[in-house]
Amino acid sequence: MRNLIIFLRRYFNFFLFLLLEVICLIFVFRTNNFQRSVYLNSANGVSGKLYTRYNDIQYYFHLKSTNDSLVAENLALRQQLATSFDERDTTSQVRFDTLRKFTNDTARKLLSTEVRKFLYRSAKVVKNSVNLPTNLITINRGAEHGIRPNMGVIGPNGVVGVVRTTSPKYATVITMLTKSTGSTSSFSFSSRLQNSGEIGTVYWDGYDAGYVIMKDVPKSAKLHKGDTVVTSGFSAVFPKTLT
Repeated sequence: MRNLIIFLRRYFNFFLFLLLEVICLIFVFRTNNFQRSVYLNSANGVSGKLYTRYNDIQYYFHLKSTNDSLVAENLALRQQLATSFDERDTTSQVRFDTLRKFTNDTARKLLSTEVRKFLYRSAKVVKNSVNLPTNLITINRGAEHGIRPNMGVIGPNGVVGVVRTTSPKYATVITMLTKSTGSTSSFSFSSRLQNSGEIGTVYWDGYDAGYVIMKDVPKSAKLHKGDTVVTSGFSAVFPKTLT
């Protein structure tokens, strides 16, 4: 207590000056519109920058939850794609047990009687390789989550690979970057040219990871530079129009 009193007595004039300065500034800003507007603009600019930095930091620490919500939303949208359903053909057979598409509101109106062909599940890559003749990835979904061998795996940019083996909580996926030959391939899928509609098979020859090869294209096909290669939809592994 004695030291505090000595400190205040020593710097009394300085603290008194600060107090009077603050009082003067308050009177100036309250009685002069110009000075008050300058102060408010400056204060808003400083506080805005501080809030922006704070929000940036807060957003950084919430990136995981934001990414998870985007994955869930993307998964829900993929479930509603037309390519995820087969059209019901009642002229050839009758199906009594089928999945139906309903609206997402409380009314739950029946949209169609299409039969679901593909069901999407989200997963994260926990291990991968890109520089081997046979490149595999490991995802954090396994048999307990309904994952089975030979299931297709896709990503934001299109086809990734197929499930090779599963454990209760994890699965190993053989990717497109699997060295193949013209006659045999460890991984390939049916594809077509988006513009001309010609059908072929896509595989990787093991050289450049940035390129794959499309074979079995008829010699009579008219090819155009820049045409897009998409999945044909002829297999039960991948829906059509995936890149």
